[in-house]
Amino acid sequence: MSIESYKGKSPVIHPSAYVHDSAVIVGDVEIAEDASIWPLVAARGDVNFMRIGKRSNIQDGTVLHLTRSSTANPSGYPLIIGEDVTVGHKAMLHGCTLGNRILVGMGAIVMDNVVVEDDVIIGGGALVPPNKTLESGYLYVGSPVKKARPLTESERAFLKVSADNYVRLKDEYITEVKPVTSL
Repeated sequence: MSIESYKGKSPVIHPSAYVHDSAVIVGDVEIAEDASIWPLVAARGDVNFMRIGKRSNIQDGTVLHLTRSSTANPSGYPLIIGEDVTVGHKAMLHGCTLGNRILVGMGAIVMDNVVVEDDVIIGGGALVPPNKTLESGYLYVGSPVKKARPLTESERAFLKVSADNYVRLKDEYITEVKPVTSL
């Protein structure tokens, strides 16, 4: 894995977290307890900061970045991911804030200054344009994203189940995955 310091800021990774060897983690990035970062994830905390919450999982090929400060936007936009969040394969999260118990579908793009409240599903391939707030308890789909309908009770329950499944999987990877030295 490539874990790199940038301008004196180094990633902080909880000992119970899992980061795949092919992931790239740079700068001011904190990865909390039982979180998992899967193959080919790029997480650059270079021009602002990034926080990934407990039991959240960032799946293969996802790009995580943030927005630098400027005259028009003195604080920039960090990337904050809450607890029990599942980010599907090849998603892109940029300078946004995600609450807890969220599923970001495969290939979804969530842009600057978006706030996603707790208990939300963002459908695969969705585009969440800048400055939107996605209200708690709904499914959002499309490009640009639109509120589709309230989540069912089983969908709400699945949000925690998905995160729990990835905690178990990362624990298996920590103990069971071994490098192959020859074929």
